[in-house]
Amino acid sequence: MGDSVDGEDLIARRAAVLALGPHSGAVIVADPNTGRILSVVNQKLAYQGAYEPCSTIKIVAALAGLSEGIINQESSLRITKHHSVDLTEALAHSNNAYFASVGEKLGYDKIVQYGQMFGLGEKAGLNIDAEQPGLIAEAPPADGLGMMTSFGEGFSMTPMELTAIVSAVANGGTLYYLQHPGSQAEIDQYVPQVKRQLNVAPWLTDIKPGMMGAVEYGTARRAGFSATEPIFGKTGTCTDNRSFTHLGWFGSYNEIGGRKLVVVVLLTSGVHSVSGPIASGVAGAVYKNLSGENYFAQAAPQTSPAALISNHSY
Repeated sequence: MGDSVDGEDLIARRAAVLALGPHSGAVIVADPNTGRILSVVNQKLAYQGAYEPCSTIKIVAALAGLSEGIINQESSLRITKHHSVDLTEALAHSNNAYFASVGEKLGYDKIVQYGQMFGLGEKAGLNIDAEQPGLIAEAPPADGLGMMTSFGEGFSMTPMELTAIVSAVANGGTLYYLQHPGSQAEIDQYVPQVKRQLNVAPWLTDIKPGMMGAVEYGTARRAGFSATEPIFGKTGTCTDNRSFTHLGWFGSYNEIGGRKLVVVVLLTSGVHSVSGPIASGVAGAVYKNLSGENYFAQAAPQTSPAALISNHSY
């Protein structure tokens, strides 16, 4: 109720509405190569629902650790006497100990630096009046730095911010302003706008196996792995410390025939009935619904050519 559908891709919207079903939450479908939002279901929550990122923060933590040379794809952390985990397994199974170790080695200033670099604490959209930004804690949490990079404690993030982060991963490191056209005229005149270029391209190939592993055999199995239509994603499950809302996050993208699509899901509940795995099932249903419409066989929406000038580079 209250969503504005003018200018939305109605095929994408129908797929997202059907996938969300009876769940309380929001779904965003976006083109990561332009920053265009194709559909937002439950726009108030998507624009203003700033909650703890839960384990989706591990995407940022992984790229921070790789960029700073703290970890590499083969880096292992001994969990038990006979078991160690590397980056791929840590992402696929959302291993908290691995990413807590990354946070302790990064330190508070670096954690905040990379959070800001990926757009946390600021609006992700351009000229979306209803949008409100998330927050970044001004001091380390009492539970320790490891909680920032394993559970997202100290951050609050909106579905819009997660959409921008996942889009940057999907497109190779460009953080676009997200734009939500409100009419056919705005679609026809659409020009992508770059917020900044992120110098993370060398490490994206290191995190993709773990994001695919999450869907293939890890925490996001409900998304439905397909060797021909792979989905890359990261789940998040926790309770927001400020609102005591139970959360289920899933940030994802797919690659089919050279076309990519980002689907982000946030589920909220006052009881323990939502989780990242459940959110991944909602996203999986979005992709399945779109495949049923032969959506990925169609040409990607065209936008006006423009020289893209980044305001900042990190």
